[in-house]
Order: sequence, then C-alpha cells, then structure tokens
Amino acid sequence: MSNYINRPAYRLGVIVDGISRNLEHTLSVMNEFQISYAELQYLTMPSGKDKEVGDMTSEEIDWIKRLVTAHGIQISCISRHIFSGLAVAEVTLNDNAYQQQITDLKKCIQMAKMLDCQLVRIMSFRKEMILFGAQGAEEWIVANGAWDKLVTLLELPVQIAEDEDITLVVETGNGSMITSAYLARKLIDQLGSDRLKVLWDPCNSLYCTEKAYPDGYQCLRDGYLGHIHLKDARIDIAQAMVEFVPFNTGDMASYLSGLAEALKLDNYSGVISFESVYRPKPNASFEDGFRSSINAFQNLFATK
Repeated sequence: MSNYINRPAYRLGVIVDGISRNLEHTLSVMNEFQISYAELQYLTMPSGKDKEVGDMTSEEIDWIKRLVTAHGIQISCISRHIFSGLAVAEVTLNDNAYQQQITDLKKCIQMAKMLDCQLVRIMSFRKEMILFGAQGAEEWIVANGAWDKLVTLLELPVQIAEDEDITLVVETGNGSMITSAYLARKLIDQLGSDRLKVLWDPCNSLYCTEKAYPDGYQCLRDGYLGHIHLKDARIDIAQAMVEFVPFNTGDMASYLSGLAEALKLDNYSGVISFESVYRPKPNASFEDGFRSSINAFQNLFATK
C-alpha cells in the first residue's frame, strides 16, 4: 500500500495498460494505491480480444463504464495513436489514410462522451528532424513546408473538437513532429483554438534536449497544458538509446521536485498520468515496474 500522506491531492492517474490490459485487475491495483484517474489506450475485451480505444463496440464501452464506476474511477483521457507514423509530405486531406484517422478520431470522441471524459489524445504525424533554418540551412537541410503542412492537416481535427465540445491534447512524442513543449505551444498559437491543449510528456522531450523544468514548463504554464505523462529514463542521444528506469532515478530526477512545486503554485487542475513503461528485469511485468515506482511518484506529486 502506498504510504503518502492523505491530504488534498493532485489528480493522479495511470495509463491502464502500463499495469495490465485486464481492466478489472488494473482498476483493483489503482484502488490499492488510491489512484483515481484511468487513461485508456489498449484493453482486453471480455471476448479475450485486445483492442485500441476507438475500436470498442457500444456494448464494450458500456462494460468499461460499469467497471470504472464500480471501482470509483474516472476516465482522464482517451489515448489512441491518431496520426502517428504518417509522413506529412505524403498525406493529403482527401486521401484514405488521413480520412481513416479522422474516422478513428470521431470514434474516440464518441467513446469519450460515453465515458464522461473531456480529453482525446492525438499525435502529430511522423517526425521531420529540422523544421526551421536560416542563412543557407533553409536550402540544404530544412524539411521545407513540413510545418505549414502539419498545421493544415490539424485544422480539421481541431474544428471537429470545437463542434463536438471536446478538447484534443497533442502529445510531445519522440517520433512525432511535436517533440517539445516549445513546438507544442507554437502549434497551438498558430491554430488559435482553446480546444487544442498539450499532452506533455517531458521525459520524451528530453530526447530533443528540452529541459523539463524550467524550460519546458515555462512554455506551457499560461493555459497550454491539458494533461501530463510522467516516467523516467536514461537517455543517450548519440547512441540513439533510451533505457527506462525507476521513477526519480534517471535523467528526469533533477527536474521533478521543481516541476511538482511549480504545478502546485500554478494550481494545475489537470490529471498527471503515471506512465508505467519500466520493467525491472527482462522477464518481469510492467506491473512489477509500476509497483517499484509508484511510491516515488506519489511522494512527489500526490499532495499539494
């Protein structure tokens, strides 16, 4: 059982398949550690089939709702990998790949509404390494037009979110166009909608050398931040290597206490999802990694 002090708390959550795709088991573990917000990504259905959010039937969504209600859990975010891996240079508004992603987005929005959830995650297509440059760089190494194309491709999803009265959160992802808090803010400023916020994963952004605090947080503190993922890792960019580690023992450790204090001072009201992606050894489970790290996560972020 977690030993954090029972005081008014941040809204703490977990991405459920970081414990198990067995939803009933994961909800029981969440209750064990007094975690109240579940972020849904992949789940095993009663039929035994694994599904990504957006692929569930109405009956399966009703089953999810009964389970989370019975365990006193709320859904924080519907997190499908919408637009992940698509190259902006190869996608048009009318092609089948883009339209399929729009269809998946609409399904996720309807699922969110059925589960009384206000957030739906999107990704930001496949990463182009250099988006901006000057004094010759724009001729030789910049992916010219990629940024403007990204903005164009995301105009329709944002319009759908406005029409549906739901908020999209774009994740800072390693393999995505939006890798940093800086770029996420720039994107939101250009699209100009309060229905697009940032799903900030500061550990991901370490891989593009953005310091989580104060640098990354300063970009997002004025109304841009919609949701947070937290994990820890050791990162070697030159070797293209990431090793997940117990929370507060890796490259994120020097930023976490400052970030926790800043969120407290700014009265952050969104959910902080623990991303349980660490395994203590090759044959261990992700639940083993969760149990080895959750106290450190709660000790830093559970109390205001």
